[in-house]
Amino acid sequence: MAQPVKPPSSKRVGTQPKRSQVVRIMATPKQLKEVEQSVDWNRVRSMSDTEIAAGIAADPDASPMTDAQGMAIRLQALRKRLGLSQPEFAERYHIPLGTLRDWEQARRQPDRAAWAYLLVIEHRPDIVTEALEKA
Repeated sequence: MAQPVKPPSSKRVGTQPKRSQVVRIMATPKQLKEVEQSVDWNRVRSMSDTEIAAGIAADPDASPMTDAQGMAIRLQALRKRLGLSQPEFAERYHIPLGTLRDWEQARRQPDRAAWAYLLVIEHRPDIVTEALEKA
């Protein structure tokens, strides 16, 4: 089964990437292993933080993730850990499906209240489900 590889992000930190800038790349475990083996890890371990930062700054493909992308990855991991599809997660936790998709695709990011709700789901999904079932 293919595993997602970190997508490239916007060039400016904290900005929403344009839809055309976000690319998802799928890689098989074999491809991931090949990439890992292609890295000179001894060289990486011998580099100082300053050298690493300079190398990242010089590499146009190594731009940092936006906040929305980081939240998207975390939300996808939460949903997958719970073993739920997007429609199942959205229905169980009373989140509009379109909103969930926007969050997971980093087109939008949750506001503070929604993020707090997602953190509660992350730590106590059973309690949230029980409370919503009783409501």
